[in-house]
Amino acid sequence: MADRSPSPRADVCIVGAGPAGAIVAARLAEAGHDVVVLDAGPRFDLDDRTEQLDAHVRPGVDGGVSATPGEDGEAADGLWGMGGERDEYTSSGPRGYPLNAARVKGVGGSTLHWQGMVMRLHERDFELRSRHGVGVDWPLDYADLRPYYAEAERELGVAGADDNPFAPPREEPFPLPAFPPSHSDAIFAEACESLGLPTHSVPNARNSEPYDDASACVGYGTCKPVCPSGAKYTAERHVARAEAAGARVIDRAPVQRLEHDGGDRRSTPSRPAADGGERIEAAVYATPDGAEHRQEARAVVLACGGVENVRLLLLSASDAHPDGLANSSGAVGRYFMDHCFAGVGGRIDRPTRQNHVGFNTTECHALYDGTDPLPGVKLEFLNYAGPSPVIEALHADDWGDSLLDSLRDSYGTHLAVGGLVEQFPRAENRITLDRSTTDDHGNPVPDVRWSVGPETRAAIERANEVQRAVLEELGAEIDWVVGPDETGPAYHHMGTTRMGTDPAESVVGPDCRAHDCDNLWIAGSSVFPTGGAMNPTLTIAALSCRLADRLDDWL
Repeated sequence: MADRSPSPRADVCIVGAGPAGAIVAARLAEAGHDVVVLDAGPRFDLDDRTEQLDAHVRPGVDGGVSATPGEDGEAADGLWGMGGERDEYTSSGPRGYPLNAARVKGVGGSTLHWQGMVMRLHERDFELRSRHGVGVDWPLDYADLRPYYAEAERELGVAGADDNPFAPPREEPFPLPAFPPSHSDAIFAEACESLGLPTHSVPNARNSEPYDDASACVGYGTCKPVCPSGAKYTAERHVARAEAAGARVIDRAPVQRLEHDGGDRRSTPSRPAADGGERIEAAVYATPDGAEHRQEARAVVLACGGVENVRLLLLSASDAHPDGLANSSGAVGRYFMDHCFAGVGGRIDRPTRQNHVGFNTTECHALYDGTDPLPGVKLEFLNYAGPSPVIEALHADDWGDSLLDSLRDSYGTHLAVGGLVEQFPRAENRITLDRSTTDDHGNPVPDVRWSVGPETRAAIERANEVQRAVLEELGAEIDWVVGPDETGPAYHHMGTTRMGTDPAESVVGPDCRAHDCDNLWIAGSSVFPTGGAMNPTLTIAALSCRLADRLDDWL
């Protein structure tokens, strides 16, 4: 019975309540602006997280306990409610792309089930064209974003240590101490030292000690897909801050299109008009009762991810913008990037104690900043190789001594080295609309066209060589390899509304404001010109802090 009617006055309408939208909303509301946030999915009750854990690990438990029941009295299916007609998509590229496997529509977005690793991009990531002659340069550099990285670490509550010899320079310590190395990290350290691969801690957006009114990590080990303790950051923290400062957050309100006025307006020194002067008048959204509403605002921020940002711009095509809003360059939807996975795993004849920690605590960036133009590689020493004894026991068909013997054989004998591998931006990798398939509101669904280029294949092969060498140094029996033919995405959607200074080549400027629309801003990883091989959320948060400052001045 929530009130989903539009607010009569709004300075800013933000589409999406994931980390980008929630951070912008909190900072602008705390600065005194009237903020409305529209999210396509439901609110998820924090009190249900333990039940969600049961649904994840126990056989026969209904996975639909987590979504707040709607006006029809029924909760969405699945742990986070993804799937069905609402979330239809197609994938027409050379490789099928499982879009719904890792995204969440709802207040909190994908941080509801993310793994929580957060590191800064390296300096080379902002200067890829200048340094290596591949990709493009960002219209800002690491120095521009450096103070905002520090702000983002405080906003997310990052636990880390300044022990990475390859990391870019930083100006202050992490807000929280790093998590100590795991038992298996110590095993890997032996082999890495022999091979000349320096290892270091991993910055994590989870509390190593109480922070921001949330508890320290208590070791559930199920960070992905659910953290029952609340120690792992989710964007719900910033949503709560935004609402405490007066923002309205409306759930189950999917935006159907953006409407613009089509006319010029007079510029002022504090609010210069973009070329053409087009302004967004309203976000048109639907509600569960079948009604449509118009939320008017002085400024609109798109923050619904690298796929849905594109879809909404394309769905907002008009006579004035026949190819979609903000798309005079033709770049909307193009240059879709993800991170590819590379990995090698096997068995070792010593206790590894895997699955005691549900996140990474040790990495190696030695393959990242080479002089060759290959994509960057981030090596990850996994704490969750092999089967989980809890899940194995709960799903086993045998009991007693037979089950115990089975668990002894399978648990604590595995090791694995994973890695994220960069994709360079390629115009043919893109998001478009599939007009032959529609969602629950009759709108065309997104189509994902994704492929892995030859340079990324070469980088995956290089990663596999190093990963195999580490396990062979430990005397492990290798039993699986994920190489270029088996690689899959990390579900980091980047690049589809790229940032740049040339309106003919990019969608937004360095301040994340659309070139074509005076009062339209885009937040999130869709503005990344390149993706590096670092998990993107800290950079999303840093850019969101920066965008909020720019928009605060503009308002």
